[in-house]
Amino acid sequence: MIHEIQLRVSPAVAADEALIKTMISQEKGLDEKDICALRILKRSIDARQRSVFVNLKVQVFENEQPTEQVYAPLTYPDVSNGKSVVVVGAGPGGLFAALRLIELGYRPILVERGKNVHDRKKDLALISRDQKIDPESNYSFGEGGAGAYSDGKLYTRSKKRGSVDKVLTVFCQHGANTDIFVDAHPHLGTDQLPRIIENIRKTILSCGGEVRFETCMERFEIKADTVIGIHTRAGEFIEGPVILATGHSARDVYRYLDTNKIAIEAKSIAVGVRLEHPQALIDQLQYHTTEDRGPFLPAAEYRYVTQVKERGVYSFCMCPGGFVVPAATGDRQLVVNGMSPANRGSKWANSGMVVETHLEDIPSFADRGALAMMAFQEQMEELAWINGGMRQVAPAQRMGDFVRGRNSVELEPTSYAPGLLATPLHALLPVSVSSRLRAGFQRFGEFSRGFLTNEATVIGVETRTSSPVRILRDRETLCHVQLKGLYPCGEGAGYAGGIVSAAIDGMRCAESLVEIM
Repeated sequence: MIHEIQLRVSPAVAADEALIKTMISQEKGLDEKDICALRILKRSIDARQRSVFVNLKVQVFENEQPTEQVYAPLTYPDVSNGKSVVVVGAGPGGLFAALRLIELGYRPILVERGKNVHDRKKDLALISRDQKIDPESNYSFGEGGAGAYSDGKLYTRSKKRGSVDKVLTVFCQHGANTDIFVDAHPHLGTDQLPRIIENIRKTILSCGGEVRFETCMERFEIKADTVIGIHTRAGEFIEGPVILATGHSARDVYRYLDTNKIAIEAKSIAVGVRLEHPQALIDQLQYHTTEDRGPFLPAAEYRYVTQVKERGVYSFCMCPGGFVVPAATGDRQLVVNGMSPANRGSKWANSGMVVETHLEDIPSFADRGALAMMAFQEQMEELAWINGGMRQVAPAQRMGDFVRGRNSVELEPTSYAPGLLATPLHALLPVSVSSRLRAGFQRFGEFSRGFLTNEATVIGVETRTSSPVRILRDRETLCHVQLKGLYPCGEGAGYAGGIVSAAIDGMRCAESLVEIM
């Protein structure tokens, strides 16, 4: 017989299957000898009270063994002779679009401007070591996209758009730990993602698809209001309808679309800073202890949100046990982001702290039309670059000093490898952003005493939380509103925010394209 049981246990019990089995036996009256196996279905941490508990949903196998796998592997056929579809961009949107095309019998030609996921590592190291940015190979461009070297969060609220479980299945089938089906806030980690992404590429190639690295799309080939292929920067023509999944930092693509009057519009974004605390402090605040979190609890996370002057102020992409990284994609830019390894084992915690920004908040950019928000991003990034000494050294300020509007004489140690330069960020950021952040930090400090501290460092700037542009598409068909054969996809098109939602959108675009072909 199979039972499903809800348990509320201590972290020590949650980490020990034998103790879980004993508790089930005691609470449910089952003979421990009859419990042949346990399967954890869901796991979440409840740290709302002084005592921290773990909530478990457990499948108990009484006098029988599990017969089903945690997930059912997907089947990918040989599509060597299938119709070709061009997929531009090998981030999660593009990769999952390519896999879904294969499932449907179509042959993806995946075009990626950057390098493969392993060769990217050398260029990322150069950013920190020599402060040199390769505009085609960095934290945003290359196989896996911006998500490849990130925390690898797999939590999304866009569950109505498609199957989250299918996304998790693809990841597990390509090497991810099946715990991602169990944890309330699953993540993969920056050290695990490259291997998984490489395995996805191998699947695409083994089925007859193509993957072309260091191949940058320059323009579409358009006939009678239909996109029939792309031209690359090297002069090659690749034929087929196009799924455009170029990510939120492909500014040359946005400029090309705007110049050629291919319908796009500016969209609201959120901008601000990266906030870095000692992880031990966050553990103490979130787990209500003055001690070390112990061996059974993970590095603590937080999520804060408030409203200041009719705009949201909130934490974004919180990375426990992580690192702050330089995420610029070109010259005269300084952008920061966060990432974590799978074990979330560093001594720092960081999070984006951002302010919702609408077009009416940036009237001086109104003449930029659809590229207004992008121009605003670029100005913030250039100012940060200048104030960081025209290198990748980031302008920074102690958190308490930022709120009080005073300069920081010295800064705390940091995970940000290129280094920090003490700078009055409270004056450097736009007033509409700075004033709201300062008020937001004060409120967060009231929610959690000790969060607002000079032990934390505000690092600038965080501008790439989402695409500054939306590429307009039909709500039903997902095809571009003007051009047949063009399917704007994922985060770069303005229709996703994170790995899972971008993956889901990639699959939906593939399905819509095939339905019309």
